[in-house]
Amino acid sequence: MNPAEKSRLPVKIHRRVSLILTEDTPLAEEIRACRKLDQDILGRLSDRVLLIRPGRVEAIVDELRRMGHTPRVISSPE
Repeated sequence: MNPAEKSRLPVKIHRRVSLILTEDTPLAEEIRACRKLDQDILGRLSDRVLLIRPGRVEAIVDELRRMGHTPRVISSPE
């Protein structure tokens, strides 16, 4: 077995995943600290990227607006 085969990791590709991409790490931490938002966040993919529970995008956008943020929603083409 060559070294490249030993270092391979399993990869999963998911379609129709909703994410929050923040401008900086403190904003992602602020969002995670909000109890109303944190229940709909499944996890943190990086310092600035949060994974959203399926079907909860609108609730998260509404809560971010209530908090004074101006979220920009981007849909990917199918």
